[in-house]
Order: sequence, then structure tokens, then C-alpha cells
Amino acid sequence: MESYLRVTFSSEGSPPSLVADRLLALGFHPTQGNYDFLYDWRGEASLDEIGALADRITESLRGHRVLFEMETV
Repeated sequence: MESYLRVTFSSEGSPPSLVADRLLALGFHPTQGNYDFLYDWRGEASLDEIGALADRITESLRGHRVLFEMETV
């Protein structure tokens, strides 16, 4: 499974490079195309694990004035 992340930045928020560093620390990799970052589960992930990842993203990006959208397939 893979989780794809799309990030929307604000000119009033943190620099994109800082946001990228925080996502890389969570295990995401930058990608090109419709999404900005990719998380490879290296197998199947449960709904609880996917929810926990979304919680970690939220905590990591809190206060940085960015929005994110996550899709897991």
C-alpha cells in the first residue's frame, strides 16, 4: 500500500523546505505529479495504522499553516 500526500502552502506559513523536512522525518518521500509526497507501507496497512499516520502528520504540521490531503491505495 501507498499513501499519497498533497500539501497546500500559505504565504503566511512556514517555508516549504521546513514542511518537507518534517514530512521526510515521518518517512515520506518527495514525488512528482498529482501528489507531493509518498509514504510506502511496504505491505498492507490497517485502517488504524493509516489513521495513526494522519494523526502524526497533523501533529508534525500543526502551527505551520499548511493544509494536507492524504489518499491511501
